[in-house]
Amino acid sequence: MPAINKLRTMFGAGPRGDPGLRRLRVAISAFFALDGFVFAGWVVRIPDVKEQTGASSSALGLALLGVSAGAVVTMVLAGRLCQRFGSHPVTVAAGVLLALSVALPPHTHSAPALGGVLLVFGTGFGAVNVAANSAAVDLVAALRRPVMPSFHAAFSLGGMLGAGVGGLVAGWLSAAWHLALLCVVGLAIAGVAGRTLLRQPPPRPRGAAAVEPRGRGRMAAGAGGRGCARWLVGVVGFIALCTAYGEGALADWSALHLKETLGAGAGVAASGYSVFALAMTVGRLAGSAVLARVGQGRTLVAGGSMAAVGMLLGSWAPTVWLALVGFAVTGLGLANIFPVAIGQAGAVAGPRGVAAASTLGYGGLLAGPVAIGFIAEWVSLAAALTTVAVLSAGAAVIAYATRRAVRSPA
Repeated sequence: MPAINKLRTMFGAGPRGDPGLRRLRVAISAFFALDGFVFAGWVVRIPDVKEQTGASSSALGLALLGVSAGAVVTMVLAGRLCQRFGSHPVTVAAGVLLALSVALPPHTHSAPALGGVLLVFGTGFGAVNVAANSAAVDLVAALRRPVMPSFHAAFSLGGMLGAGVGGLVAGWLSAAWHLALLCVVGLAIAGVAGRTLLRQPPPRPRGAAAVEPRGRGRMAAGAGGRGCARWLVGVVGFIALCTAYGEGALADWSALHLKETLGAGAGVAASGYSVFALAMTVGRLAGSAVLARVGQGRTLVAGGSMAAVGMLLGSWAPTVWLALVGFAVTGLGLANIFPVAIGQAGAVAGPRGVAAASTLGYGGLLAGPVAIGFIAEWVSLAAALTTVAVLSAGAAVIAYATRRAVRSPA
């Protein structure tokens, strides 16, 4: 029972507190889980869609850029939409768009057509990321508890579930049927959770001024004015970039490193990213307790340092099992850095801060695999993966240097 109560409290169903805030927390967590579930379900069917369209590897790569392009452009605009219409309606609309668009790729028959529908899919993905994070920032301020990592844990759990289900049904369901069912499930989640978001406006922090934008303006002024607020958003956005770089690099290159550098079999090599993702999920589930005990600044410094040590071990370990341990340590280290960075950007500059930091972070996620590939060509894959350790250490140093500015929104 204590373990069940702990999990219920973690995802907003705890026995104490405002019932309205608990319902909001569950609803926002559902949209984070929806985001991860739908995206992972699409990723596992990429090989089938590639075969259906007859696209070459290079043409598929260009088509997949549609997701990135749609996400990045939308992230820039989503912050303004949240300020104009509110983060809750934008979250619901973006969730519906994401769920609808995931059904489209299996019905394309050329790489250009695939790129076009993936542009729409990326638009939904980017909008959900910014809007849901903005809604979470408002709720964290109202709860006065550092629960931001729990929302990102919901994303990670959704992703693991989406990938697992996709792998199970891939053998007996076509990509069209699988993604159509994914669309139906996504719409159902968005419909149920969206009712709560549309009924309840974003909560105000306890003791906040009557007008939310002015309250946030005074926060920025107290920190040294708009210039200081932009500077802090840039700093935490860069920290997010450094750590998202590592997540993208491990997603695309960990299996190849285990197979080609250390001679692992196909099954063991495939487990590299799974170990990393599982460790990151565990770290995020424990993130609220960690933040409450040690604070945001120390969490960023300790997480970046742990990730640097873990990635050095993962890159240069002489055996597969030591490398897997390194990947796990890296996942634990990186787990809460991105949520803290996004939460701090939102606390300082509202939805536009979330949009700016998310765009920088997503840029790191995109740049990581590409940079690793080029460096591996010039030197070696082990040396290329060491850049993850370098950037993680850099994030820790930056967080330590700016530790007085990085404070809890509460």
